[in-house]
Amino acid sequence: MFKHVVTTEGELRELMGSPSERAIKKDVAVLDAHCRAFIAHSPFLLMATSSARGRCDVSPKGDAPGFVRVLDDRHLVIPDRPGNKRLDSMRNLLQNPHVGTIFLIPGREETLRVNGRAAIIRDAEILESLMVQDKRPLVAIGVEVEECFFHCPKAFRRSALWDPERWLDRAALPSMARVLFDQVRPTGKTPAEYERESEEGLRRTLY
Repeated sequence: MFKHVVTTEGELRELMGSPSERAIKKDVAVLDAHCRAFIAHSPFLLMATSSARGRCDVSPKGDAPGFVRVLDDRHLVIPDRPGNKRLDSMRNLLQNPHVGTIFLIPGREETLRVNGRAAIIRDAEILESLMVQDKRPLVAIGVEVEECFFHCPKAFRRSALWDPERWLDRAALPSMARVLFDQVRPTGKTPAEYERESEEGLRRTLY
């Protein structure tokens, strides 16, 4: 499929150049006041993991701003809210503790990257602090920070991600429930019934 593939860092650097001094120096190993403030206001993050064999996964995590708790300048915890029980990310973490996260704040064009080593934790006092609607998560992801830095807004400027005038009309694509109906092919249900039941299930199992 692909005929011209870059295979060495030397070739890559020859094509792309080297990072600026600022791009190198902004990479810090602690959660300073700026990182903590961003995390405290972020309602959404993407968490990337990889198995020992290189199988990659990126999982979205979201809740009210402040749902990720910073414990100190080197540690944070991400609650695991109810999901589909595939456990792709956590199964990866059992094999390979390395984790990468990107924190977002709606309307802000910069993002915060936090990378480190993660573990699936059951510490009772931490899980208690992560309760929502009187429901305590069964586990959380504890991250020991190794590097963090703010990422520039170019991707958001190019994509106009936060510009409502550029948002796709919802009718342009089928709902996730309609897509799943075609993929799963449930018996004895119409697409409308499946869509309604999916929305009801989502509301019932949010926490």
